[in-house]
Amino acid sequence: MSTVFTKIMNGDLPGHLVWADEVCVVLATIEPHTDGHVLVVPRAEIGSYVDAPEDVVAHLAVVAKRVGAAQTRVFGAPRAGVMVVGYGVDHLHVHVLPIWSEADVCPSSARHDVPDQEIGAAMERLRAGLTEDGWGEFVTR
Repeated sequence: MSTVFTKIMNGDLPGHLVWADEVCVVLATIEPHTDGHVLVVPRAEIGSYVDAPEDVVAHLAVVAKRVGAAQTRVFGAPRAGVMVVGYGVDHLHVHVLPIWSEADVCPSSARHDVPDQEIGAAMERLRAGLTEDGWGEFVTR
């Protein structure tokens, strides 16, 4: 059975993909804490952080760092926050988001019912920032 993330990666469900390579995909969350909040998701369906091979964990960390650098610049945030929570979807995912305080990473700060066009606009800004950083063109699925 495929997870919701695999279905998005395969194009079976809609999603705002920001960047991808052969190991992982960066995509928008549907309940962002802040504008620009994304998930770094391995293509392999790995259940949790502690089950992931170390090379995958290292790759996700590098991608999260680079995404966070673009987020701080593009959205004017003083920091990028990174969370590995492990609930909601049984597929490892790393939250990366521009933050202004620790309150931005509290579970209760997730915004529900954010219009899809608002999420899409934030992802376009982030994608442009990643391109400016030399990540090249977005690699599709």
